[in-house]
Amino acid sequence: MFQALQERLEDAFKKLRGQSKISESNVADAMRDIRMALLEADVEFNVVKDLVEAVKARALGEEVLRTVSPGQQMVKIFHDELVKLLGTDAVGLDIAEPRRILVTGLNGAGKTTTCGKLANWLKKQGKKPVLVALDLYRPAAVKQLVVLGNSLGVPVYEPEAGQTNPVPAAKKALDWVAQQGSGVVAIFDTAGRQEVDEALLAELKQVRDIVQPRETLLVADAATGQQAVSVADTFHKAIGITGLIMTKLDGDARGGAVLSMRQVTGCPVKFMGVGEKVDQLEVFHPDRMAQRILGMGDVVSLVEKAAEEIDEKEAMRMAERMEKAQFDFTDFLGQMKMLKRLGPISGVLGMLPGMGKLKDVMGGMDAEKRMKHMEALVLSMTPIERKNPGVLNSSRKQRIAKGAGRPVMELNQLLQQFEMMRGLLKNQGLMGQMMSGLMGGGGMPGMPGMGGGMPRGGMPQMPNFGAKPKKQKKWKF
Repeated sequence: MFQALQERLEDAFKKLRGQSKISESNVADAMRDIRMALLEADVEFNVVKDLVEAVKARALGEEVLRTVSPGQQMVKIFHDELVKLLGTDAVGLDIAEPRRILVTGLNGAGKTTTCGKLANWLKKQGKKPVLVALDLYRPAAVKQLVVLGNSLGVPVYEPEAGQTNPVPAAKKALDWVAQQGSGVVAIFDTAGRQEVDEALLAELKQVRDIVQPRETLLVADAATGQQAVSVADTFHKAIGITGLIMTKLDGDARGGAVLSMRQVTGCPVKFMGVGEKVDQLEVFHPDRMAQRILGMGDVVSLVEKAAEEIDEKEAMRMAERMEKAQFDFTDFLGQMKMLKRLGPISGVLGMLPGMGKLKDVMGGMDAEKRMKHMEALVLSMTPIERKNPGVLNSSRKQRIAKGAGRPVMELNQLLQQFEMMRGLLKNQGLMGQMMSGLMGGGGMPGMPGMGGGMPRGGMPQMPNFGAKPKKQKKWKF
């Protein structure tokens, strides 16, 4: 998401970099490009108008720093105004008494899955969530919530068999919630529709009046563009939503809905869904989202995720083995598993400054597919072969490639790149720096403002499967 918008904004800022100073003429040219970029990204027209006017006023005003280049000035001004548009500060979930959260939205937005994600997030915060199934129209909606609850170890209220009216079901659900003990946070999953209609809104009003939630959250599909904005506005006027959860931010939607929601509804975006798994729900930080949109990355979120998902002792053990030239393909498998916990590779790259476009130059193949191919090749090796790749002769390579369903050329490339990576990281101590940085230590190599430095020769490359392997210098250990 946001890739097309990033490219258009970058083109607009490039036109200013060659200028000696900001003038009304070159600002007007840049604003024209920025306006078109935002409109093409499905940002609501009035939001675009207000944002462009605010940026233009600041760019031509006294706030401009004359010691900084025009391109840098415009990026800074646009970033600041974008943060204001998105809400300035992250807004937390209000779980004071009564601890009830009503989740609403249209069909297909991901309400039920989001309820499970919220329950998982609350558990991590040390709370006691329970789930209440009030979507009595969509087939298997109740079953889906029960399965999610069981996987998380969270109690789920199931309406009586044959119950089709969520209003009496909500009354009985409140009695059940009261029986779960004090301090529980109840998450109510409601029914959606294909379109906003009077019947849906009337029913939601009745359910809301019975539940009397502390939070009424609207789940909105970011891929629906400006339609999501109109839906949010309609829901807000009808039932009074207190916050938004944007889903499918891991897709290829243009992302304009995210930029428009706060301005149009006046309600903060509180969470964003970045995948299908229950742990792929993130608190919405306006400043970090602005950085992602401008291609600046989001190192803070990456470090937080790494600290949460990666076992520090295991990571440092691997770092020590690598620096002592003991790192083998078994460790390589473990490293790939760690990387998978951080989410899709494209998402991880998008969090690194200047790395968002890397997936476009990685040989034309999807990064996740590459990892699967490499994993298949390593899993086809015997324990001895993983520990000592030097024993791999022609017949062994044929067997491994056949077992993985990949050509021998890919195995040769993997072996070459693995040896080069192992030697490079051993010589530079890169792995130790990286793990230390992710766990809150020294700093991530090559990342601005976080210490460390890129090793000579650049970052180790992913094997370029499909390309003719180049002759490499043999590394000695």
